[in-house]
Amino acid sequence: MGLDFTAIDFETANGFRGSPCAVGLTKVRGGRIVDEASWLMRPPRNHDHFDFHNVRIHGISAADVADRPRFGDLFAEIGAFIGDDVLAAHNAAFDLGVIRSALEVSGLPGPAYDYVCTVMLSRRCYSLVSNSLPFAAEEAGVPLVKHHDAAEDARACAGILIDIARRNNANSIAELYLSLGLAVPRQQAFDPAVDPLSKPSLAAVAGMSLPGATGNGAALARPFRAGWPEEGINPEPNPDAGPGHPLFGQTVVFTGQLSIGRPEAKVMSAEVGARTESRVTGRTTVLVVGDGFVASDLRSGRLTGKARRVLELHERGQAIEVLSEGEFLQMVAGAEPATV
Repeated sequence: MGLDFTAIDFETANGFRGSPCAVGLTKVRGGRIVDEASWLMRPPRNHDHFDFHNVRIHGISAADVADRPRFGDLFAEIGAFIGDDVLAAHNAAFDLGVIRSALEVSGLPGPAYDYVCTVMLSRRCYSLVSNSLPFAAEEAGVPLVKHHDAAEDARACAGILIDIARRNNANSIAELYLSLGLAVPRQQAFDPAVDPLSKPSLAAVAGMSLPGATGNGAALARPFRAGWPEEGINPEPNPDAGPGHPLFGQTVVFTGQLSIGRPEAKVMSAEVGARTESRVTGRTTVLVVGDGFVASDLRSGRLTGKARRVLELHERGQAIEVLSEGEFLQMVAGAEPATV
């Protein structure tokens, strides 16, 4: 058995993960890239509104996909390219969630997929102050020319997984996960005619009934409020959370102004198995930064006091990393407990 898998990356039109507008796929056989594919697409009907924030990130607009088939019409081709492969994605909870939610709101069944998350693997195998795709790709020696281009991101994800397997002397996904003491997670097959909708799809469908709704399923951003943000309580981690989630078992602290309240962000963290605290300490493993922070700000110096503290602790050898609010929200948006 060789190092065989397909890396996948989706871009979405809006805050609902079931609104894919682009996908990139990279097929690996024996640790080498052998094939690639990518598509632009219209998101599922009633969930095809393009939010300014998303367009600003990936540059794809409604006009760019106006004459493209919808996701539901393309999925047979996408699924045929994937075949029976293990899927790899950088923050797999999001990309696997895109498949499920987009199929659900399209009224289509979905197959089961074994999958690996290169965010989790990067966290275990590299020592980076940010495990965002550009930082992990740089560590892996993979050129990432245009972040948020689905084809480029899928190729970078593949390169990261190939590098991590090489560093662990693993010749297959099974061998890699065995060497790390992990079990390969699995997203189960589903049939929307029989199985209940996932949480994100339920929220998006429910949102369609609200006056003026666009069906994007996204939480409305709160207006900026001056003053010290309310921390709220630190809830206990969900004992039933899936260990396959990239925040499971992490100790998370928030800094800066978030588009959601910190108490809400803490509840979302606890739901996926994270422990939250209100200040950076020796226990902190993840700092989520608001104020429009992106990973490149780690190099530019546009940081809060807590973020500077994280950099100091990282330099001293503490296993700690920084996430943007966007990365955090993508991780926790309607996350379902993973099965293994």
